[in-house]
Amino acid sequence: MPIAEDTVREALKQVIDPELFVNIVDLGLIYEIKIEESDAGKSDVQVEMTMTSPACPAAPQLLGQSKDFVGRLEEVGDVDIRLVMEPPWTPDRMTEDARDQLGIF
Repeated sequence: MPIAEDTVREALKQVIDPELFVNIVDLGLIYEIKIEESDAGKSDVQVEMTMTSPACPAAPQLLGQSKDFVGRLEEVGDVDIRLVMEPPWTPDRMTEDARDQLGIF
């Protein structure tokens, strides 16, 4: 049975944007999570995510940490983190928790 998407999202919540100090899930940077069972009985995970801006200096760090935290899950085999810029990120993608943390009402 493939790993649950919610489990992958919880792992991604451990990745904190170093400029905003909010996790990437609550910021709305995760666009899509695809999960497929592999031959080894594990789940291969592909994540499409974006940055708050195309010139985000933290992009390599956020991508690397995303791959690392998802890859640590026992049920996960291969992890592919893809950076996409379409559609562009906007603040309306943030959760209420992220808005509260940033003082956006």
